[in-house]
Amino acid sequence: MDITLLILVSIAVLITGISKGGFSGAFGIIAVPMISLHVSPIKAAAIMLPVLCIMDIFTVQKFWKKWDADAVKQSIPSAILGIIIGTLMASFVSEPLLKIIIGLVAIGFVINTWLAARRKAPKGPLGKLAAGFWCALGGFTSFISHAGGPPISVFLLRLNLDKTRFVASAALIFAAINYVKLIPYAWLGQLNTDLLLYSVCFAPIAFVGVQVGAWLHYHINTKLFFKLMYALLMVTGVKLLWDGGSGLI
Repeated sequence: MDITLLILVSIAVLITGISKGGFSGAFGIIAVPMISLHVSPIKAAAIMLPVLCIMDIFTVQKFWKKWDADAVKQSIPSAILGIIIGTLMASFVSEPLLKIIIGLVAIGFVINTWLAARRKAPKGPLGKLAAGFWCALGGFTSFISHAGGPPISVFLLRLNLDKTRFVASAALIFAAINYVKLIPYAWLGQLNTDLLLYSVCFAPIAFVGVQVGAWLHYHINTKLFFKLMYALLMVTGVKLLWDGGSGLI
């Protein structure tokens, strides 16, 4: 048993569970970069996928029927297209390049969020093409590193949903995405019995994380939480960018 990996996965699962249960999964992006500090991004993503599938059951149950049906129906087909594109490109992406991509996504998410807070957010839903693009990008980045939260959030935020409908919609969308991802992950040989058993061991942490997140969603001012998550995400992204760049040299 690799203690370092065990600790990193436990922290990543707990943070992702809290994020899914209370904040639409926006900080699930932390999981793969964090675990990738110790193992390859491909193995990190494979470890997390079964845990995410279990976590999705807890989250959907917690927000049952509180989602926006139109948003769910509009987003899932485009997200699946993004997964297909990611599957076809998987064999062409090296490990250092994958670390760079994930690092850039993490850093870009933090910078974009900071910039968005400084300007007036646009109102009204995205057009069909723009919505399809962001949802497809969400499926693609979710396939690569379970980092579909930021693109899907761009789509959902423009719908001006209340926070509970927003989180519930994101929960159902990502449940569909993650269960579809099981097919290409298995096809690419990333899932095996040992890995599945290892991942399932983190189900109790996933359950606790979702319950804590749901409680925070309804009871706690989350400003400090978000600041800490952004800081952690930025540091992790910079570290991965450095590691990936060093690997290419």
